[in-house]
Amino acid sequence: MSGTSASCLLTPLEILWIPLIPRFWTISWFLTGTSTLSMGSTLPTRSTRSRTGRIRDSDIFAVTYPKSGTIWMQQILTLIEAKGDVTPTTEHLNAQRVPWIELIGGEKEFNATPSPRLRVTHLQYKFMPLAVRQKKGKVIYVARNPKDVLVSYYHFHKYAAMLETPKDFNDFFEKFMEGKVYGNCWFEHIKTWYANRHNMNFLYITYEDMIKDLRSIVERMCRFLGKDLTEEQMASVVEHSTFRTMKQNLQANYKTVPDSLLDHNKGTFMRKGTIGDWKNHFTVAQSERFDSVFQEKMRDLPLSFAWDINDVNSAT
Repeated sequence: MSGTSASCLLTPLEILWIPLIPRFWTISWFLTGTSTLSMGSTLPTRSTRSRTGRIRDSDIFAVTYPKSGTIWMQQILTLIEAKGDVTPTTEHLNAQRVPWIELIGGEKEFNATPSPRLRVTHLQYKFMPLAVRQKKGKVIYVARNPKDVLVSYYHFHKYAAMLETPKDFNDFFEKFMEGKVYGNCWFEHIKTWYANRHNMNFLYITYEDMIKDLRSIVERMCRFLGKDLTEEQMASVVEHSTFRTMKQNLQANYKTVPDSLLDHNKGTFMRKGTIGDWKNHFTVAQSERFDSVFQEKMRDLPLSFAWDINDVNSAT
């Protein structure tokens, strides 16, 4: 593919889902932990430009590690910006409403997009535009307890045609623990973003808190973004951002992704939307090992997670 635009090899609908295709992710460090650019296609140039493009104060970036509530944020941000009007969420795919910064289509298009520009990304902190790391724009980081991330990512690999199918859960567990999955190491992702939070206009929220009290999280987001919604508008944002509603929304649930990318006979993108599914997959030994690694790697960060749905229910 050297010297060839990746987009010419795909259908228009598949182009929209390029962020799901590992060979088109532009920074192979994001894939493998190396620091080299991938494949020599035109896409790395676009990503490099995204780091130097003109960032506006009104730009909003939702940052997640894979399988941590990305499409949830796309839905909420769309509805907040639309003041609860559901029309954009029913007429346009979430990847159109809140595109990926990895594939914004070049600096010219990015700069021509009217404000506010809503973007989502899985990128590591170091690959974000420098201006973002100097308090331009706003960043909303969504974290999810990593045991559930691992399980959700495992199921995604099983039905994602463009990803390697794991031999079994044990195989994927080992790769995740070693950071040998697309998106690299969960621990490094959250640590680098959170450790540098003071360099950005930064809001940290968790997937579990969104499940516990979605309205409170939406209210926090509105305050952070300077959005003043009426009670009716707020109620609409919350109602149309629930897992139940989104699972039925073809523009949000990924069911329109071509079968060449996602084998819909093997799974669904929006699977359970709960807390603690890891208990159905981890062995006792795996759980204890994960806990040990978590304590070691996260000891300097004042972060905690709900590991079970009962942890959330008992706190309400």
